[in-house]
Amino acid sequence: MKDHPTKSIFDGKTFSGWEGNMDFFRIEDGSIVAGRLTEKIPNNEFLCTTSEYENFELNLKFKIVGSPQANAGVQFRTKRIPNHHEVIGFQADIGQKYWGALYDESRRRKILAGPPAEDIPKIANVDGWNDYRIVARGNRIQLFLNGHNTVDYLEEDPEIAKSGVIALQVHSGPACEIWYKDISIIEYPAGN
Repeated sequence: MKDHPTKSIFDGKTFSGWEGNMDFFRIEDGSIVAGRLTEKIPNNEFLCTTSEYENFELNLKFKIVGSPQANAGVQFRTKRIPNHHEVIGFQADIGQKYWGALYDESRRRKILAGPPAEDIPKIANVDGWNDYRIVARGNRIQLFLNGHNTVDYLEEDPEIAKSGVIALQVHSGPACEIWYKDISIIEYPAGN
């Protein structure tokens, strides 16, 4: 089988290849920082890639700074809603009781799969960096949080988009920061 290279999609210095409301995103210490500690977040905000991806393995690190009520996520196979701050697509959830869960943003608006609530304290590093691995191939989606397989989901609806942007979210709510770094992707051809 041919090797599939790992490609960084954030250079640690610039927003090259990304777009969003820059009032809520900055770069610090080689990380994308979403949100701010000085004021509440009025709307969900998303920093989106300018490229779309279909079959892939996405790896990144993240941490929550500030409120324990902070919520965020990593969108994939996602589209921007025109003239709106929201997006529509799958989300690997972060924070509160949703660590490691698969949420359907702006579409079915519900958790599609996730780990048992009692497992979250054993899996999530609430006070430091976490590893997310997101694998989307065909209709199968797998989420791994800190090496734990939290979701293995098969999408049964053939109408659901199989490609889209990747986006980093900070959820509306309390003042907080979500730090994202070491963002890389391995792309697979269709049918692999």
